[in-house]
Amino acid sequence: MIDWNRIDTVFLDMDGTLLDLHFDNHFWLDYVPRRYADARHLPLEQARDELLQRYRSIEGTLQWYCVDHWSRELGLDIALLKQEVDHLIAVHPHVVEFLDAVRGRGKRVVLVTNAHQKSLALKLEKTRLGGHLDGVVCAHDLGLPKEDAAFWDKLQQVEPFDPERTLFVDDSRPVLASARSYGIRWLIRILRPDTRGPLREAEGFDAIHDFSEIMPG
Repeated sequence: MIDWNRIDTVFLDMDGTLLDLHFDNHFWLDYVPRRYADARHLPLEQARDELLQRYRSIEGTLQWYCVDHWSRELGLDIALLKQEVDHLIAVHPHVVEFLDAVRGRGKRVVLVTNAHQKSLALKLEKTRLGGHLDGVVCAHDLGLPKEDAAFWDKLQQVEPFDPERTLFVDDSRPVLASARSYGIRWLIRILRPDTRGPLREAEGFDAIHDFSEIMPG
């Protein structure tokens, strides 16, 4: 699946790739609707339906990932609410071993995430993954989400890379499709981003269940 001799740079998504997406799914689909329902004195199902429609209306945009946007829109302190359930933040199996093995082979390992700066800071503090990375790039600092084709040119300006010698691992099909269009040669999709959720389809990409499957020798 991967020829490590032909790779110099490894870009890795965070939520669903390095970290269990269960935290985010629980937060946005269960916890926020409950708190929103309480604040607005709404039945839970009505609150959940309303929020799902609002999520979908801007899905894939930078606002969709923005903690400050949703705090303003919903009248809730989203960053504070995330701290209330931060015990659910968890690293996927074999991630730390993979990061250390790849860096041990002399590859540059960079986290590239759409997560908002406040979410990113909370998760790096909880997981201590920062010490296993060579760099961190937040899409909010570049002004575009990874789904946008122009994102990758922006990334080149802060983290220069040769697309032909770059591996990118993500759980999102639209994001991987964007990377493929840019010309990134090595693409891997995570099949079970949420350990409590269903297995996803590869949808035309090389795919793994966990990082043990692509561990450098």
